[in-house]
Parts: sequence; structure tokens; C-alpha cells
Amino acid sequence: MGVVTPEIVQRVARLARLQLEGQALAQMAAQLDEILDYMQQLQVVPTDQVEPTSHVVPLANVLRKDERGVSLPPEAVLAMAPAAHPPFVNVPKVIDA
Repeated sequence: MGVVTPEIVQRVARLARLQLEGQALAQMAAQLDEILDYMQQLQVVPTDQVEPTSHVVPLANVLRKDERGVSLPPEAVLAMAPAAHPPFVNVPKVIDA
């Protein structure tokens, strides 16, 4: 018998509002036990000389230069809008206040 019992899984499942019964409960307990066994194996690996990292691959944001470009004239935008109150475009409310 492993560390994770079906009773422990049942309790956690109830807290997570999951319904696990019978074979599914036993299978989940066995799978979680396997995961914990694997984690125990990883605890043995020497990591004293390994520097902590937040990501294994260096990351860099790819940003374009912020340059002023050509845009539509305000009259054209207002003409395309389904509803407008110049110089503004009316949009549907999306946030309840």
C-alpha cells in the first residue's frame, strides 16, 4: 500500500467538488502514488551545483519600433461606426458598473 490511499483521494476529491467512486478512486490513488514515487527519485539527484533558473531557454521580447503611421481620418471611422456621437463612437456596454 502506498502513501496515497483511496480515502485521501476521496477527501481531496470532495473538497474539489469531484465525484470519484470505485475503480476511478483506486486508479487515481495509484497514479498519485506513482507520481510521488517519481518525485522521491528526483530528490536523490544532486542539484547543489545547479544555479536556479526561471526558464531553461533564454527569453527575449520581440518588439517593433513604435513609429507613427498612416491612419483613417476621423470622418471615415465615424461613417463606418454603427452608432456614433461625434467625435466619439458608441460601443455596447461590456462591464457592469
